[in-house]
Amino acid sequence: MTIDIPRIEGTAAALLAQREHPRFAFYGRVSTEDQQDPVASRNWQLTRATGLIEPAGGILVTEFFDVGLSRSLPWKRRPHAARLLNALADSNRGFDAVVVGEPQRAFYGNQYSLTMPVFSHYGVGLWVPEVGGAIDPDSEAHDLIMSVFGGMSKGERTRVKVRVRTAMTSQAKIEGRFLGGRPPYGYRLADAGPHPNPGKAADGRRLHKLEPDPATAPVVRRIFAMYLANNGYFAIAEALTRDGIPCPSAADPARNPHRSGEGWAKSAVKNILSNPRYTGRQVWNKQRKDEVLLDVNDVALGYETRMRWNDRDSWVWSDTIAHPPLVTVNDFELVQTIMAASGRGRTGTRQRETRRHYMLRGLMICGLCGRKMQSHQAHETAYYRCRYPNEYALANHVQHPRNVYVAERDIVPALDNWLLKAFAPHRLTDTIRRLHAAQPHAGQPSTTAPEVAAANKIIAACDAKLLQYRAVADAGGDPATVAAWMAEVNAQRAAALAQREQATTQKQAPDRLTEDDIRRLVGTFDDLRNTLRDAHSKDKSTVYRELQLALTYNPGQNKISVEARPDADYYGVTVRVRGGT
Repeated sequence: MTIDIPRIEGTAAALLAQREHPRFAFYGRVSTEDQQDPVASRNWQLTRATGLIEPAGGILVTEFFDVGLSRSLPWKRRPHAARLLNALADSNRGFDAVVVGEPQRAFYGNQYSLTMPVFSHYGVGLWVPEVGGAIDPDSEAHDLIMSVFGGMSKGERTRVKVRVRTAMTSQAKIEGRFLGGRPPYGYRLADAGPHPNPGKAADGRRLHKLEPDPATAPVVRRIFAMYLANNGYFAIAEALTRDGIPCPSAADPARNPHRSGEGWAKSAVKNILSNPRYTGRQVWNKQRKDEVLLDVNDVALGYETRMRWNDRDSWVWSDTIAHPPLVTVNDFELVQTIMAASGRGRTGTRQRETRRHYMLRGLMICGLCGRKMQSHQAHETAYYRCRYPNEYALANHVQHPRNVYVAERDIVPALDNWLLKAFAPHRLTDTIRRLHAAQPHAGQPSTTAPEVAAANKIIAACDAKLLQYRAVADAGGDPATVAAWMAEVNAQRAAALAQREQATTQKQAPDRLTEDDIRRLVGTFDDLRNTLRDAHSKDKSTVYRELQLALTYNPGQNKISVEARPDADYYGVTVRVRGGT
């Protein structure tokens, strides 16, 4: 749609009229959620933008393009859009106006009404193809058109969500289709034929279904049997760990590189007993994504997505058996009845709201077991604790107190003091020198690479499976079947060995940064350092995460080892804290 362009008055029009070739900045956005090609999307948006400004003699001098971000995010929360807003305030910005390729991708809901006043304030024009040129901020027609495009953008996103959810509901209920994600412990993925969509089938896409895993399916049956024999979560976890049976994260280390896989946790046993998919029916919609306001006092900041549990009445069950069951329906329902009667099941599906903000949430690590410490509040004081014996079986003989805890108030002042001193202007030279010396030497193999750790986990899991298969063969199992299992596992083990060998011998340390390179990097810390001074807890928390801090608490010494890992480099220090157990 094109309309006549009203005569533009003011600074933006005057600047454009003074130049023979007006300078433009291009802004675009693409979301990769629906598998869009960022390169192709950028190209066609850029083509529309240049086609709009070329008749006026305009030239593009810079561009801002956000990739992989939802249109619902406000401009301040999109990295490149935020950079563009910041550039508007710079008198030496280098461009006179901004052109977008498609308004529905740039503006969502009321974002235009929140953004356009900033353009007008700094005298920067905004050009849109659907308007046929520059937007007149004083034109009611232009304001109405851009508001309509924002509403269309929001409506399009809502329609897509409704269509997708409706389609997935019918696929799970009527077809019993596996809708993706990791298979539950006890199952593995198997091929279910070509994709029913002809286009996807032509690209080689195939459907998958669940089939019992010969190594882990008997463990699931054992867990249900033990629970029905009056064994609790902890007793079951103890028995499985004592017998050397890998826990879910150890049995599938490739999907769980963030977990230690030391032993069976009570929560793992509980989740297995609560999973209805072991009855053979496909179950979908157990969780949902909710969009909640980031700040109820500042609606312009938009929403953030949170995963929440749905009520059981909202779960979608397949009408028929979709995959081989591991337990009978009667046994599963009996287990649920016992769990509910004893208070061991989930008493509610609504996630509790966090009563306070924890500045170091997710950053504290227990130095004894390597697990992340839980955020905890007691007597109006924030603590971080590790309750290892209450969560994991003790059969692995990990020496760990019943509770390890440390107060947040004993950490933050020492942490802030270190950050302020380490990156203070008068200490930058010494800090940069130490950062430079801490880098691995060029050509040095990186034996602690994540690839090596992942390969070692896979090898250990394969060894455990081979022992189980040999036990099955010794017990009189079918030799041909056992041989097929062992051949499959040996192939996985060989691949993991090759991966570890390649990572160990070929993974070299990256090129060492010079001191000048590091100086340019830490020069960006000025804003972070200033934020720490008299900042609110949420602002401090943002700084800690920007620096990628990792704090390891050693309770025996009452010390916390702190590592800051901005980008690929890190700089560590150890500080002493009061209290703790």
